[in-house]
Amino acid sequence: MENTSKFNGGLLGLIGISLLAGLLTSITLGIGAPWAVCMVMNWYAKHIKIDGKQVTFDGNGGQLFGQYIKWLLLTIITLGIYSFWLSIKMVGWVVSHTHLAEAAE
Repeated sequence: MENTSKFNGGLLGLIGISLLAGLLTSITLGIGAPWAVCMVMNWYAKHIKIDGKQVTFDGNGGQLFGQYIKWLLLTIITLGIYSFWLSIKMVGWVVSHTHLAEAAE
């Protein structure tokens, strides 16, 4: 078993996926942001190996959009106070959809 962790993504790939995500978000006036986030997280996952195992990301824009709506409502109801927790909630959501694939034997 290989006990090394690696990231093999390149700058051009990151620039490309970031531009695509930004374009999707801009064209949809922000509504496409959850799908853009998932595209970027998928790109990162495809380029990460931890202890020789591939990282996978199984989140999708529809799931994240539901969370966005919930978080927006909570922010409005609490007069903005909930916004302090948004980045933590987002990281928690991403991590809950990030896994190590079983190594092919």
